[in-house]
Amino acid sequence: MAGVEACRYIPNDLRAVTVSRTLRLILTLHGLIGLVDTAELLATELVSNAVRHTKGPAALRVRRSPEGVVWIGAWDTDPAPPEPPRPLTQVGEVEEGRGLGLVRACADYWGWQPSARFGNRGKYVWCELGA
Repeated sequence: MAGVEACRYIPNDLRAVTVSRTLRLILTLHGLIGLVDTAELLATELVSNAVRHTKGPAALRVRRSPEGVVWIGAWDTDPAPPEPPRPLTQVGEVEEGRGLGLVRACADYWGWQPSARFGNRGKYVWCELGA
């Protein structure tokens, strides 16, 4: 997967979040079994937020750099920045509000950027995992 990218488009339907599970197969096929559980959790959180908080379609994009960094990003049609992540100690057992907190806690880096620079409207919320 070095220097390779995979992208899956997702309709605005929470049931479609299961597309994040294809990441398990992609990473396993490329010898990154040690990242599978964390990557799948982070992709699910990013895609879930994209579908839950916007009205349009979304996409899951995964890349691996030649240096071995796995980049996971969720695109959505809303250009507004995501709400800042809350510390996991503040969200406890609540059903909502811990997604970006999990991303911040589990990823090496995370962030967001407007996707206008890619010729699309909306934004990417992304994270990185060292392989």
